[in-house]
Amino acid sequence: MNKITLTASIISAALLAGSQSLAQPSTDPHAGPNAAVKSPSDTASGPLAKGHNSFSRAEAKSRLEKAGYVDVTGLSLDQDGLWRAQAKQNGQPVSVALDYKGDIAVQ
Repeated sequence: MNKITLTASIISAALLAGSQSLAQPSTDPHAGPNAAVKSPSDTASGPLAKGHNSFSRAEAKSRLEKAGYVDVTGLSLDQDGLWRAQAKQNGQPVSVALDYKGDIAVQ
């Protein structure tokens, strides 16, 4: 009886370990450390998300510049967690905002 119980336990453990590895989500080898944050080239045109923003001032400015905005000035974090600034796009002055996900919108 002990050999049957031991064999059943080993088989159960092997099946459990195999099923857990299948349940793990695949990860994108090109994803950054936080897949919830978009790359600067992938910005949405929808509404910005309010919430705690962990981008530093320098990171926010860099993301805006990588998205094609130049002469970024007056960058400040508002009470909704949005970085807001004045910038130029295609030579025209615009007001822009950046949310905690990395989405940018012209305001």
